[in-house]
Amino acid sequence: MDIVLKLLWAFLFGGALCVITQILIDKTKLTPARILVGFVVMGVILGAVGVYGPFAELAGAGATTPLSGFGYLISKGVREAVDEKGLLGAFTGSLTAAAGGTTAALCFGLLAAVICKIGKPRS
Repeated sequence: MDIVLKLLWAFLFGGALCVITQILIDKTKLTPARILVGFVVMGVILGAVGVYGPFAELAGAGATTPLSGFGYLISKGVREAVDEKGLLGAFTGSLTAAAGGTTAALCFGLLAAVICKIGKPRS
């Protein structure tokens, strides 16, 4: 039953973030790119002040998978790196925290391009 509750929370919180995003796309003149950047920045700010951590614990993948979760990951990485390395960690923490996910996305994107032979359109 515990797994069902975790899945429910992930669905509810992740779905709520999607609903908010769709409302912003439909009801404002903001471009999708600006909205997505806003979500990353929101994740960084909420992570920096310590609000996003408990939210991510409760919502699981519903909070860590969207772009706001990427922002939270960056803020968490910077905080940990500053604790370990001092001021230098402010510059390196975000890179090391996000390196695994970024590398995986690039590798899977390359693999998909090779498999699908994405290139020039055929005549």
